[in-house]
Amino acid sequence: MMNLTESFTISLPCGWKQQLPDHLLLTDEEKMLFVIDLARWNVQAHGGGPFAAAVFEQKTGQLISIGVNRVVSGLCSLAHAEAVALALAQQTAQQYDLSSKRERSFELVTSGQPCIQCFGMVWWSGVRRLVVAARSTDIERLAGFDEGPIPSDWAESLSSRSPLPPVEVLMDVCREQACEVLTEYAVSGQPNYSPGRSQANWGFRIGSTGQSGRSEYFSKGLCCADGFT
Repeated sequence: MMNLTESFTISLPCGWKQQLPDHLLLTDEEKMLFVIDLARWNVQAHGGGPFAAAVFEQKTGQLISIGVNRVVSGLCSLAHAEAVALALAQQTAQQYDLSSKRERSFELVTSGQPCIQCFGMVWWSGVRRLVVAARSTDIERLAGFDEGPIPSDWAESLSSRSPLPPVEVLMDVCREQACEVLTEYAVSGQPNYSPGRSQANWGFRIGSTGQSGRSEYFSKGLCCADGFT
């Protein structure tokens, strides 16, 4: 009989602590530029797909967790950036439901609109606010990923879902900068790991790379959990 695997671990790439900000990020734009820089770092380090996310405490702006896409390196289709960030936030906060304590609320800032899988994760996570850069149409057009059958009213369903607490959704924050990272990934020759894609189809390409630059939000600082099991 085949030996069955009893556990698995998804960890952030080596060097993640060096990507953390050395000051509090207060605005949606500051938080998103930091997250987009994480996505670009993940691409350049060949750590995974061109996506990153972070969870912040809403009242204080404190960074609770970060996540980058780890599907290929982790051999796990669940390891999308949002999933990694949410799992690490729940471990850091010691809450499987991030809405369970009235005195604390959390927001998820993500470089790309959640796919069908991550939409469900956001739904059950307990975050009270979702901030998005690139849209699913950008992701499919620029990087060739399949985002799944996302409901057309997904944002409205999150913001109005009684008796569950509503999730405020803010779209298109630094959308252009996030799209630049998608383009960089597409021309890099790294894998398109959408389900059903063979290695022969890896390296979805488009004509040219966008003009991009790193923002100022790379430095050192916060220490939080670096993986979940």
